[in-house]
Amino acid sequence: MKFYLEDLLVYFPFTYIYPEQYEYMLSLKRGLDAGGAVCLEMPTGTGKTVSLLSLIVSYQLWKPEIGKLIYCCRTVGEVSKTLEELRVVLAYRDSELGEAAPSTLALSLSSRKNLCIHPVASALETRDAVDGACRKMTAPWRREASQEPGNNVTLCDFYEGFEKEGTHMSLSGIYSLEDLKAFGKKYNLCPYFLARHAITTANILVYSYQYMLNPRISELISKQFAKESVVVFDEAHNIDDVCIDALSIVIDHRTLESSSRNLFRLQKSVSEARQRDADTLRREYEELLQGIRRTNPTGLNDEQAPSPVLPDDVVKEAVPEDIRKAEKFLEQARKFLEYVKGRMSMQQVTSSLPTTFLQNVLDITGIEPKTLKFYAARLNKLMRTLEIAEVDQFSAITTVCNFATLCSTYAEGFKIIMEPYDERTPHIPDPILQFACLDAAIAMKPVFRKYRSVVITSGTLSPIDMLPRILEFQPVVSKSLTTTLYRQSVQPLVVSRGSDQTFMSTKFKDRDNMDILRNYGLLLLRMAETVPDGIVAFFTSYHYMESTVSVWNSMGLVNQILKHKLLFVETPDVAETSLALENFKLACSNGRGAIFLSIARGKVSEGIDFEHHYGRCVILFGIPYVYTESRILRARLEFLREKYGIREGDFLTFDAMRTAAQCVGRVIRGKTDYGIMILADKRYNRVDKRSKLPPWILQYLHASELNLSTDGAISVSSHFLRNMAQPVSRKEQIGVSLWTLDDIEKQPTSRNPNNTTTTTQ
Repeated sequence: MKFYLEDLLVYFPFTYIYPEQYEYMLSLKRGLDAGGAVCLEMPTGTGKTVSLLSLIVSYQLWKPEIGKLIYCCRTVGEVSKTLEELRVVLAYRDSELGEAAPSTLALSLSSRKNLCIHPVASALETRDAVDGACRKMTAPWRREASQEPGNNVTLCDFYEGFEKEGTHMSLSGIYSLEDLKAFGKKYNLCPYFLARHAITTANILVYSYQYMLNPRISELISKQFAKESVVVFDEAHNIDDVCIDALSIVIDHRTLESSSRNLFRLQKSVSEARQRDADTLRREYEELLQGIRRTNPTGLNDEQAPSPVLPDDVVKEAVPEDIRKAEKFLEQARKFLEYVKGRMSMQQVTSSLPTTFLQNVLDITGIEPKTLKFYAARLNKLMRTLEIAEVDQFSAITTVCNFATLCSTYAEGFKIIMEPYDERTPHIPDPILQFACLDAAIAMKPVFRKYRSVVITSGTLSPIDMLPRILEFQPVVSKSLTTTLYRQSVQPLVVSRGSDQTFMSTKFKDRDNMDILRNYGLLLLRMAETVPDGIVAFFTSYHYMESTVSVWNSMGLVNQILKHKLLFVETPDVAETSLALENFKLACSNGRGAIFLSIARGKVSEGIDFEHHYGRCVILFGIPYVYTESRILRARLEFLREKYGIREGDFLTFDAMRTAAQCVGRVIRGKTDYGIMILADKRYNRVDKRSKLPPWILQYLHASELNLSTDGAISVSSHFLRNMAQPVSRKEQIGVSLWTLDDIEKQPTSRNPNNTTTTTQ
């Protein structure tokens, strides 16, 4: 159908629309009109992605001056799903417009690992290995060397094909990662470099958060985009964690050992270059007199690691005299490395601000903070001069130089924490130095400053005012939407007592309480007896899950559960978990039924949907608080309190409740779906806890469903499942949970400004 939202004609590719989708698009449209940041929370499973794409694609058509749509996702799987929904949206729009439909290029972009089609490089296991193999075959100096007689240099045929034909190609249409790979194989072109080349002309880009937020990647990909572009961060409930990770660095003893070997190799290469062609190093020295700015690359393949700092913070002055010469830089870098080694050999935990750390570096080594700012760029320049293609082999010294540059660039919002051992194994020496970003707003500020509109959206942003405080922005539109259902297909329950009336909780002091563990096991057993098909159970940590299941097994509960459903377990190994998920779904599909034991904050809680019979019930054992003894977390909590006035308890509860909402939301993936959400901990009865849950959960969590015992939960669940077994016709839903075009045109914000009839298809 197509309809008006105020003065905008929206092309929506379905015959019916949910009321939530209409409200979401209206809020989004008003946010785009105003320009600035938009913060929207929409119930899970109600078509957020197709609503967002329909609105913005229509907005681009209405206002051609609007730049690209840059759609940022968390995972490669979400990138693929978004492209498929976009395919549906654009197909409908073009069918309505006919010959007047504009040519549109929509691209997905990912790492070489996900796009490489070279038979040797693509078979390598790690991303760094694929990057290294690619650069070895495509670096400009390697390609030049291949032209010399007698040089047996292996090049990439796909990249050579791209250089000959790909740079002149004009693409249109929608290209997912698989589409790009198929296109590359068909025309003998490198999909990765083809995508990199085409992003400048693309109307819509879909890629990972890292391409926008991580300065080491965004400098290569996103810096040329126009300020009129619209940036969307989908599933952005954890965007603050992504921002912090992008500017944080971890150094362990393996990094230091590898860095020493890297420096030795570089010193040897410099010595050989000095003997072979001294003019090369002399030209480098003369270039450095004019500043460390990146020289003009000869092509997309002429790249090294960009600066780890944000673009506005990159120094543009001349390089200090003491590191202009390659030998002097490497000598000083070794001195800095020895200092870091000395700090990490201490047997006590230390925590310091960057300014304190830098003063100590100056006192002991004599290295000025201003000089350290140039370390990352100076290393980059040297590796380009030495024509080193295997950048992945020098990742350790790159990490150390990035650390030097970051800690000398940022004085606030960071802490340097050195721990001589893991708290869980204090008898095993394992020193770690962490340059921890505490302020997520640092990475987001350039995005808010540069782009016309930035949309932050998810199903679990509540309380909606917390992220703007953490990321330090003022949204022009901020809204949390509830859901409209013809019948209540969501059944949240707070189960706080076992059948013996013992209160249940995962508070630290209650973790080993055998009565609580038994009651948790009995709750799972009773639900396995009551609920058909699939059940998903979340624990607060791997350790707690392992110890709990072990106790259940000793009590004989595991054998009793297996009489009703099979058990599958999430593990830290991705391949094992994927196999377990596959077999879990197979057991649900063939009627045997299954239970999947998972971890809050794990892979399953964030990216796996248990739609329809795969997830008729989800049980969350406890409140998934983050590990509160972490020194980095404590430093961040102190920072949030001092700078933003966010109390420790408020942030921890916000973080735990958004994780809880993500877990329980796994079982509802649409309005035709239904499921039971069990929050198994007495603390969920407290208003300060449950009030942080999203409105689309709270609207169905009634007072009679709080503080339930296991028996009470079984009674409510049985009644709910009987109701859900009754058939519902689409006719009954129209006008309530489904709107037709007639329902839309009754809205005061959808009256056709031209007084002509819109059509549906």
